[in-house]
Amino acid sequence: IAMGGKIRFVLLALAIMSCSKDGVTSDSGLDFNYGRNLSHDKIVLGSRLENPYKTENITKALAALYPTKAGRVEVDPTDLYVRFLPEDDDQCRVLEEMGLTLMDHPLDYDILVEGDWYHDPDVPEGDVTWQYAVVPADFRFPDIPYQIIHKCFIAENNPETKSDGIDWEAVERQAYIITGNGDRLQEPLTTKSVKTTPAGRITIVDDKANGGKPFGVAGVRVSCNSFVKFAHTYTDRDGYYTMPRQFTANLRYRLVFENVKGFSIGFNLVLVPASVSTLGKAGPEGVSVTVTSASESKLFRRCVVNNAAYDYVSRCSEEDMDITVPPRDLRIWLFHSMNASSCIMAHHGALFSLELLESFLGDYSSLLRYFMPDITLGVKDAGTYSSIYSDVCHELAHASHFTKVGTEYWNRYVRYIIESYLRTGGMTYGDGTTEGAGYCEIGECWAYYMESMMYKERYGGSIPTFGSGYWFYPQIFRYLDERGLTRSSIFSVLDKNVTSKETLRMALMAEFPEKRVAIEQVFSRYGN
Repeated sequence: IAMGGKIRFVLLALAIMSCSKDGVTSDSGLDFNYGRNLSHDKIVLGSRLENPYKTENITKALAALYPTKAGRVEVDPTDLYVRFLPEDDDQCRVLEEMGLTLMDHPLDYDILVEGDWYHDPDVPEGDVTWQYAVVPADFRFPDIPYQIIHKCFIAENNPETKSDGIDWEAVERQAYIITGNGDRLQEPLTTKSVKTTPAGRITIVDDKANGGKPFGVAGVRVSCNSFVKFAHTYTDRDGYYTMPRQFTANLRYRLVFENVKGFSIGFNLVLVPASVSTLGKAGPEGVSVTVTSASESKLFRRCVVNNAAYDYVSRCSEEDMDITVPPRDLRIWLFHSMNASSCIMAHHGALFSLELLESFLGDYSSLLRYFMPDITLGVKDAGTYSSIYSDVCHELAHASHFTKVGTEYWNRYVRYIIESYLRTGGMTYGDGTTEGAGYCEIGECWAYYMESMMYKERYGGSIPTFGSGYWFYPQIFRYLDERGLTRSSIFSVLDKNVTSKETLRMALMAEFPEKRVAIEQVFSRYGN
């Protein structure tokens, strides 16, 4: 069966397990136009280029500048330019855990059309494509298919170059010139030793917040390279970044949606853990970008999800909301052809013990195991920052709950959702009358309550009534909140023993006897 068909089938399965959800301002020093014309589709490769960092090219450059030293200075490889062909997600994870920066396209080709992804035409569609990387010369290769493309010399990676009396920056520039890449230098066709540290700021506009002024895209990874010479860093809370190394040539920049807070944003029909959005080619001084709702849709949505998740995880601290943080290595997958969202926590062990799911998906259960998402966000019609923000808060509230109650609880929760969907012909939450309804009742009450409260705290106004039309009544938590029970207090009782409205009432009464009257009132009002 073609992988494309499998993907469509899994999208349908995810929809079944999903939650159904109800102008540019200028700013001094920010560029609202940079990157507007970039393509975010497939990368189009041009001709192959001569890699200036190959050891033989560095040797030629050294001989041209230092003819008397060339024979006495060894240019031994410091790095290897390689490519891997992982068989599955687990092998991709092995490479990432080894600290490698992986690229899905070759590094020694001209890029005719910038894009976010590439798939080698010789690799079957649906399989993981070749992953290109630069590794130390003494790298111990794991048991994953690989090929060494070039042996390379990057002076900064050899400590001996600091005291050998050679201007290796000039040698590097000369290597660009003799390989026909002089037009990529900051000051072309010279050997002048000038290097620059890339720095900049990545910002985004939320029309309903911050007075419509840009604020930082927080904690996201910014990566750049010229051929096999790489650098990456993370933006700070306000979107500023400074690379840890200097460059002499023009670079290709990109955002890699892997966040310092321990989550990644992935899936664009490309099997990689974290999505990439190109920022195009620019000088070694760095790039600054302001993303708005008028920007390319995938870039905008990824940045919103990044910031919403960063905000949620940051606010889980004891000084703020004081609730359990979602697990690290959280995988958030964006589906641009769906509207529904879900929190299946598959990457963290939920879901696969369900016989129901395996019988329902059959052979496709292995595909879902291959993808291993935790949260799926349907963003097909999500064109505003606020709508995506509320959805992310909802699903991350589920993730916090999962961390506390564990996989057995979550499996029963998901079982109820699937059975209800099949039994009722499409009602996401069912009608609350069958076995397991209590798990859904507690989980959705908490998630809709959190979504409403965080939305109000960001955008002001009255508290939204997200989810209030459902049978499980998230109004219960809003009512208690208004009468002095904080969200931290409410969350403190949501352990694995709270599996229904009645066990919730008993847990609240036992933990907060001083709130007995308010608890009795709200359960009397919403008890049936």
